[in-house]
Amino acid sequence: MEIKVLHQIMDWNEDVSDEVKSTLADHRICMINVMGSPGAGKTSLITSLIEKLRADYRVGVIEGDIAGQVDAEKIAALGIPAVQLNTDGACHIEAMSIRHILPELPLDDLDVIFVENIGNLVCPAEFRIGESLRITILSIPEGDDKVEKYPLMFTDTDCLILNKYDMMPYFDFDENRVLANYETVNPGAPLFRVSSRSGEGIGELVSFIAEQIRKAGA
Repeated sequence: MEIKVLHQIMDWNEDVSDEVKSTLADHRICMINVMGSPGAGKTSLITSLIEKLRADYRVGVIEGDIAGQVDAEKIAALGIPAVQLNTDGACHIEAMSIRHILPELPLDDLDVIFVENIGNLVCPAEFRIGESLRITILSIPEGDDKVEKYPLMFTDTDCLILNKYDMMPYFDFDENRVLANYETVNPGAPLFRVSSRSGEGIGELVSFIAEQIRKAGA
């Protein structure tokens, strides 16, 4: 019975996810689901991407947190439309929440929406939210064993970002281990080495994302 109930919840979420995707397609918006652990650098990376993309694309952000609005305030300070989504304890964002929150954004004036998911390497991977692109962030200080421990997060993603790459000299991080495990669970998927602080790798990642935005707007 317990498995059956879980299946029903997932099916319901997929239906709403498809509805959200249809709404975004009508507005030619690319929605990007940014996932990763607490402290992986999701907000800093989104901020860096906004600075590079805003000259050519109209950007909005949905900030997901269990509580508070610190990250949304940082984004709003950049002059970017931002909405805070608090889950009040839930460990992930569901498609229904995105459907409810989209009317709070100026959809006719946006090309891309970044969704910062709840800091977690488990639950967010299981719930589609109508996104065009799923990004998983793994920061160097987190360690090189995360792909083995949380394979679904790295399997069901469109790209992996090794963030805080400038900190490689200060941590015992086996990059080859991560690359081998990532290739095993997600063969051929792109990987980017990025530092929001130094700017390393940002340009290559921006080019990749810009291509996805153009596809959504075609």
